[in-house]
Amino acid sequence: MDDIGSLDVRWIQGFTNKCIEFVDNKTVCYTCGSHICFLNLETKKQSVLQSPGRGIGALTANSKNGTFAFSEEKLSPSIFVYSFPELQLKNELKGAAQTDYKSLTLSESGPYLGCCSSFPDYTITVWNWEIAEPLCTQPQAGQDVIYLVFNPLNWLQLCALGTTTLTVWNIEKSDSFHVLKPSVIELPAKDGSFVERLVPPSHTVSDKLPYFGLEMPPTAISGLKGNKAESIVTKLCTKARVTPTAICWTATSELYVGCEESFLLLVDPDSLSASVLFNPTTADATPELRHGNFQGLTLDKNGLIAVGKESVVHCLQIKGSQIDITHTWQLEGPVTTVMYSPDHEILLLSSNTGQIYVLNPTESDNFLKVLDVLCGNFVAAHLSHTGKNICVSVRDSGELQLWSADGTILGSLSLQTEVTSMACCPIAHYAAVGTASGNVLFIDLNMEHQPRLVHQVHLYPTPVDHLVFDQEGHYLLTTASDSHIYVLDAKPSNRFSVIGYTVVPGPILSLSTQCVRDCEQVKVLALCNGQELTVFSLPAKNLAGPDCLDRHGCLSAHILKVSRYEVPHPLDSCVLGVSEVFANCREKKTLQRFQLPQDTESLSSQQVVQLEPEQEVGGHPLGPASLALSPHQLWLASVGRDGLLRIRETANMEQCLELQSHSRHLGGVQSVSFSADSQTLLTAGFRDGSLLCTDLRFKGVDADKVSGGVDALDVTEQDESYSSLLSAPPSHPTWLESRREAVIKDDNEQYSEAKSNMKKTFKELRDNIQEMMRENENLPDLERLPQKEFNLFTEEQKRLGAMVEQEVKRVRNEVEWEILANCYLRDVLKRECWDSMKVKGKAIKAFYSEHEVKNYPLRERTEKEVEDLLRVENIRKLEKAACTQSSLKKSSDTTSPKEGEPGKESLEAETPVVTGSFSAQLGYSNPYIYDQFRLQTTEQRINQIILLQDVIYRIKTAFNTDFEAVHRQKVQELNRVKDRNTNIRDITLELDLKDTLWEPSLTSSERPEGLLTVDDSEIKAERYLTPEQKKEKEKKKLEEQKRLAAKDDNDKDRALDDMMEGVLEVKKEDILKIEIPPPEFVLTKPEIQWNEEEKKVYKDYEKKTKELTEEKEKYKKSLETEMKKLQASNKEATERFDETLTKLFEKKVKCEMAIYQEELKNTYLVYSVLIEDEMRNRELELKLKLEKTLAHKDELVEEVKRHEEDVELFQESYESVVAEDKVLDKEFSKEFFDVPNHVVDLLYKLFKRRPRVQKMRTETDNNLSLFKEQRLCGSMAPDALGKMLKAMEELDAPENIPEAVSQPVWERFCLVRNTKVKSEHKVKVKAFTFAEMQAFLHKRRYEVHATQQEIKNLSEGLESLHEEKNRSLTDIMVQVLLKQGQVEVYTTELTPDYTDCVHLHRTVVEDLNRTIRTLGDQKIASMVECKDFRKGIIRQQWEHRMLTMQIEDFNNKARDVQMLRLSEEQQDYLNKTDHGSRVSHQVLILEKTVAFQEKTHRQSVQHRIKKIEQLKRQAKMKAEKNTTVEEKLPNMQVTMAETSHIYGGLVSEANLAAREQKRYQEIVQRKNLEEFARAQGEELAFLWAEVERLRMKSFPSLDQLKHN
Repeated sequence: MDDIGSLDVRWIQGFTNKCIEFVDNKTVCYTCGSHICFLNLETKKQSVLQSPGRGIGALTANSKNGTFAFSEEKLSPSIFVYSFPELQLKNELKGAAQTDYKSLTLSESGPYLGCCSSFPDYTITVWNWEIAEPLCTQPQAGQDVIYLVFNPLNWLQLCALGTTTLTVWNIEKSDSFHVLKPSVIELPAKDGSFVERLVPPSHTVSDKLPYFGLEMPPTAISGLKGNKAESIVTKLCTKARVTPTAICWTATSELYVGCEESFLLLVDPDSLSASVLFNPTTADATPELRHGNFQGLTLDKNGLIAVGKESVVHCLQIKGSQIDITHTWQLEGPVTTVMYSPDHEILLLSSNTGQIYVLNPTESDNFLKVLDVLCGNFVAAHLSHTGKNICVSVRDSGELQLWSADGTILGSLSLQTEVTSMACCPIAHYAAVGTASGNVLFIDLNMEHQPRLVHQVHLYPTPVDHLVFDQEGHYLLTTASDSHIYVLDAKPSNRFSVIGYTVVPGPILSLSTQCVRDCEQVKVLALCNGQELTVFSLPAKNLAGPDCLDRHGCLSAHILKVSRYEVPHPLDSCVLGVSEVFANCREKKTLQRFQLPQDTESLSSQQVVQLEPEQEVGGHPLGPASLALSPHQLWLASVGRDGLLRIRETANMEQCLELQSHSRHLGGVQSVSFSADSQTLLTAGFRDGSLLCTDLRFKGVDADKVSGGVDALDVTEQDESYSSLLSAPPSHPTWLESRREAVIKDDNEQYSEAKSNMKKTFKELRDNIQEMMRENENLPDLERLPQKEFNLFTEEQKRLGAMVEQEVKRVRNEVEWEILANCYLRDVLKRECWDSMKVKGKAIKAFYSEHEVKNYPLRERTEKEVEDLLRVENIRKLEKAACTQSSLKKSSDTTSPKEGEPGKESLEAETPVVTGSFSAQLGYSNPYIYDQFRLQTTEQRINQIILLQDVIYRIKTAFNTDFEAVHRQKVQELNRVKDRNTNIRDITLELDLKDTLWEPSLTSSERPEGLLTVDDSEIKAERYLTPEQKKEKEKKKLEEQKRLAAKDDNDKDRALDDMMEGVLEVKKEDILKIEIPPPEFVLTKPEIQWNEEEKKVYKDYEKKTKELTEEKEKYKKSLETEMKKLQASNKEATERFDETLTKLFEKKVKCEMAIYQEELKNTYLVYSVLIEDEMRNRELELKLKLEKTLAHKDELVEEVKRHEEDVELFQESYESVVAEDKVLDKEFSKEFFDVPNHVVDLLYKLFKRRPRVQKMRTETDNNLSLFKEQRLCGSMAPDALGKMLKAMEELDAPENIPEAVSQPVWERFCLVRNTKVKSEHKVKVKAFTFAEMQAFLHKRRYEVHATQQEIKNLSEGLESLHEEKNRSLTDIMVQVLLKQGQVEVYTTELTPDYTDCVHLHRTVVEDLNRTIRTLGDQKIASMVECKDFRKGIIRQQWEHRMLTMQIEDFNNKARDVQMLRLSEEQQDYLNKTDHGSRVSHQVLILEKTVAFQEKTHRQSVQHRIKKIEQLKRQAKMKAEKNTTVEEKLPNMQVTMAETSHIYGGLVSEANLAAREQKRYQEIVQRKNLEEFARAQGEELAFLWAEVERLRMKSFPSLDQLKHN
């Protein structure tokens, strides 16, 4: 490729937020298509690295040493490690990954890289990228891993974040051997609680078994086997856990974990414990953090930075379990990634919408946007051909963006609609955009920073597929899926008017143009149906003339000059050159060049010319491919789904330039565009969201020769109405629909008068024809014309008739298919639910109630069921025969007194209590049923299940037999009732009664087969008859008429009827209809004019009438009596049947009881079989685990032996190094044998002296670092010896030479000391490695011990499982029937719990109840006797007290009589006997008294009158005084108020103190009274309790004497 030219990347734009990392303190890197972009956050300059492989997968970076690594996207991908800013390849890691890498991470503590591959191996590998060797791998460990990160303080810890899990991988090493060991972190549930791990139940044998059998782990219950069985069951049986989304290492080697449910966790990887720092479900949770604010985490100097779904960034301060928000930043939109620069000076945020924000807390408190390129897939991108060197791109969401020549974004416009295509005008600075709604939008690009929508036109009801300008900007051509090509005027001065359209055959796959300047034509090439090429020409000027278009806007054929060509193989893209076509063949995956014929004038528009490829070269392996021709027609660009950009010379397509421009995994390249000078190409990715600009350089081609632009025209200014186009998308019809509506409107206006005249003529003609048809109907048959003779439009009628027939046929076809589907469904349901039933489900209803009895629907037994039943019965026959033989042998050895016991036991065994059901009492038991107490093996239980199913089947069959008998009885009764009702109906007709007749019938549940047939009476719609059926019906009707006519012409019957006057015998029923006609003279003569004979005739008439009336009455009474007898018979028969149905119902209840009992036994047996199966599964599971554990133990033992040997060998090496170091000490004096001793002693002191090695720090180390430096875990620092030797150089300096030491001796001393330093360092390294190996060996030994313990536990579990299995076989669950009163269990729940129950013989309970009842009667009798005795004592005491009170009353009366005193009047009244004189005397005295009182009253009245007059005079005087006082009252009130105020001020203090003292005394008194009342109440309650206790002691409770 370098021989013909080169493709150089100028710039690339796009941001997907897939991965962004710091490579140094000021630069970040991120993936963009098949390239890596480096963005300087200060200068905002961008650099690009193209992937050396096929695309870019995962990306990671280490900012401390300036390295970054990424994987390629292909099968068996490699990992490339580069250095920054040199962008030099450090190493290429070729691992065992087969498809792709999901995540990469670089360690800050050394040259280590962690990676996780995807399907199918899912391997986690740790590399030493300097030597390109894998240190350790773990296959099938990263199924759900999405992110890997090393511990910044310890590279031996690697955290793997999964979709639902969090795992910390510990790297254990022994010298050069490394191994990965996982530590899974248990995350809390979604409610914040920690879920316990699913632990299998222990198998220790206990005295009591659970009521429902053994408790098995879910793996045994589900029957799952294999390595993943336990993990699957654990996921199904445990609560849903939180979903981790972000992790962040702390300065103490702990992990902050953010969850999707807004939880924040703190994880300790060493103890594998997780604590909840923030729980959003609690009531006191911070409201600002409740809604997904932990989607991104990074450590801050003052706490933790958290970002989430909302457009908010929080700085959190965490103290223990307390979280406080110290700072909050508000952004434009949500961000997903947050990180700090290595020097912790810049905080970086990135979002999924294409923005990158930075914050420097030391300089500002506001975020700065350093990148804003938006996100989304590009639909198209074009380079402007005008003077302004800009790029235009549009995304599928409707975001149109303008880019400068160096890739800087200039402006954007949101079209707020889905976009499908775009094209830029070559002569004017605007772009045309096609939308999914069929609109074409025109965007003005003159103002680069603020593009605007200036015009739009609605062309299609479907999305716009292609937009193409011709090279000189005359026309804009558009296509969609409806095969219409619209031609628009591309000049803005003409307001982008639609010129016309043309239609091509088939959907358009590709559209291109070629401007022929010589003949001023624009040729258009359309690829239709993949194999048909349509070429037509458009004049460059004067296309809108009247002869160019028809009224509907369709371009005329003579203007277009259409040529049609056909290619041998289907194409998916083509481009039109000068008399040639370049195309991409989808089948052969090649690029082809076709030569168009020069002479096309003689070809008709319908003639198709076959084309053969002139040249054919290899194309893109992944299609479909798109082609683009450079403006100077010299170069051909092709892009495909493989992401390759290939440039070829049109003259010779053999050689090409190739560039991997976009990701193949994300759909490759969407579009390609040339610049006006053909030196620059712009490609847009299909789904990678990247835009790539490349420079094209062909050797031997002059740039000035191919360069050339056109002057741009200004877009015509539009009115202000277009400013609202974005906010209100139009819903008007398309341009073609509007054009057609306008044509119709013009026609209507032009021919309105002609239309009205024609309508009038048609109406007159219609009236005449209808009149002629009416006259024709009245003509004779010979003169009458057929109906079709009056039809003036036979062809139209035939057409309408054909349309109607076609519609009828369609509707009939749909109805027939629907009927067929319903019939099929009916047949399936009937076959499955009706035909397959041996006994159909029926019901019998009572006549006089809603009582209903149903039978048991039964299916026919399958052959397997019958075969199993026969097999089990044969087995039971053999077992019974063997049992009988053995019992006969035993009976011969037993004595006669014991012979009666087996009979008793057998009799007892047949009782329902022991058998567990009533089936034996009903007579439906199977003789081969096992005894419940002898079901010991699984085979016996399975056989018992089969026999119990047979018993259930027998019960149902027997009941169905009785049911059928009753059903037939009801049918017979209904027939009898129907016959009686016929007689009753005849009687009611004769008696002319209107009574409602009771006519019972079978319901649909009693006759279910009636539901499968449809009676004619059920169809409400009129029946449709085909012509054949109508003919058949008419034929039958004629035959019936002939038969009736022949019957009427029977001479014998007619003669006999005439002879007997229509009646062969007089029926008795006709008596009621007989009427004796009166004589004729009764109607014609009055009674006075009758003669004797007529009177005699009239008397005979009256006599006959009377006799007939009496006969009628007798006959009516006999009919009424017969009707009552029939009704009574109906009622008696139906009531008798209802009694039979009641008995059948009682039997049904008993059968139901027996069936439920047998089903319950069957359920217990099935459950026991399932338990045994679960135990078998558990046993297999334990054995499999034991085998794997034993194999794992053997591997561990071998590994321990191997490491022990390595440790022993290394120990020998270490001891030899230590010995060599000691030899250096001993040999020191020998090295200086020629030096005086005191000098040797001085030199030895200097020999032991060592400098303090200071750690080398960079300038950035002056800043605070969250992760403080420490020695590399697992190995010595690589530069420790170098630092030591550098420090030793300072000690070896000449100024440190002692005075007594010469220069040669000092140099020799320095060499010896440096040798000693190196030896000491070697000893330290060996010692550290030896300790590391010993620790590793100790861990392996601990694993061996843990494995042995696990083997022991599994063995014990197997033994206990065997014991439980044997116990379950002997401890059988039996079903016992107990009567009401024989179950003494508390039924607090729906089902009683019999776990702690004891099964006793009924005699024990009855004897105990009898004893309790006897003792209770005795106690009651003694209590009654005591009660009567106490009652007598109380009665005597009451009588004694009553007599005492009477004596006291009598004494009081006697005393009162003695002390009674009488007045003289009383004594006089008692002594005198003449009471009359005494009364008259008293009357006289009273009269005198009355007279005196009247006189006194008159005097008193006079005195009172005088007194009143005096008082009136005094009142008048008082009123005068009051008037005077009232005048003085205001002054007196003022004086009084002043005096009272003065007095109140003097007395208020004394009164207040008195009131307070009084109130205090009242409170004290009230408190004392309350305490006294409380004490009295307590004492009273105690006394009541004592009284109650004494009463209960005297009268014991009778509750314990309850009995059944």
